[in-house]
Amino acid sequence: MTSDPAADPIPAPDKPLDLLDVALFVRAALLANVTAAGREFGVSAAVASARIAQLERQLGARLLHRTTRRISLTQDGEVFMARADALLAAADAARASVGRGRSEPYGRLKVSMSSSFGRQHVAPVIPAFLRRYPSVSLDLRLSDEIVDLVDDGYDVAIRLGALKDSTLVARKLATNRRVLCCSPAYLAERGTPRHPADLTQHECVILGDQRDWSFATPQGPLTVRVGGRLVASNGEAIREALVDGFGIAIKSTWDVGPLLASGALVSVLDDYPFADDVAIWAVYPSRAHVPLKTLAFIAFLAEHFGDPPYWDRASG
Repeated sequence: MTSDPAADPIPAPDKPLDLLDVALFVRAALLANVTAAGREFGVSAAVASARIAQLERQLGARLLHRTTRRISLTQDGEVFMARADALLAAADAARASVGRGRSEPYGRLKVSMSSSFGRQHVAPVIPAFLRRYPSVSLDLRLSDEIVDLVDDGYDVAIRLGALKDSTLVARKLATNRRVLCCSPAYLAERGTPRHPADLTQHECVILGDQRDWSFATPQGPLTVRVGGRLVASNGEAIREALVDGFGIAIKSTWDVGPLLASGALVSVLDDYPFADDVAIWAVYPSRAHVPLKTLAFIAFLAEHFGDPPYWDRASG
């Protein structure tokens, strides 16, 4: 029978702890995943596991319970975890106090965001970000799928709208102003809605399963269940349908601002704002030590977007 090498740690000779071993342990404990922790440090799962086992041997205590899918802290692990955070923070402060140390962002940054928003408002400035931070490399994934940040190894995701995962840390990057809009040709053919209730008589273009459109009215919130022959999972497909004169839809100004400014699209029901407040968010796994590369990217985007965001300033 092969024994777990960490089950009965054998104390190693008394020597200083390796901070990389400590950092790997902290990240593995916070992520509940040795593989994900190793990925953050650019090492394989086997190497990460071996480094943590080495730390356990040095301490003469088992720090982690291991299963095939998850890990959790032992009682000794909980005690050491509290001290390890302080140890790493002190080491970071010491490095930062002499020269540049590791106070400059570095390493591979893996980012996820929606295809349309990413192409329009992030991809064009990625070269500027990489020039500003020459020690950072970027893996940018553009997709309308919601990824699992921890399991898929992402450092940060840019998400639009309401947030549902309370386990993530979120920072608001910009407002996400939305309008109800269509083409002048559509209004000429179908007439202009004067009240949200009128939308039940119109051809509404629907994003995913979002058929309930909620508005703020003088009488209070009003939700209208809309209908339409076109349902799409991609905002760009909806935008093109509107420009072609087909239907009314909810669109963000970051997507249709230039079309509104040119008159290709017009907004309707401006006196009835949407009841729910949405924004553009940077989200990342909750943890005590957020990598500088992640914080730098978030700050860079917030600076680039501005307040109010540049697309709203441009569209007036």
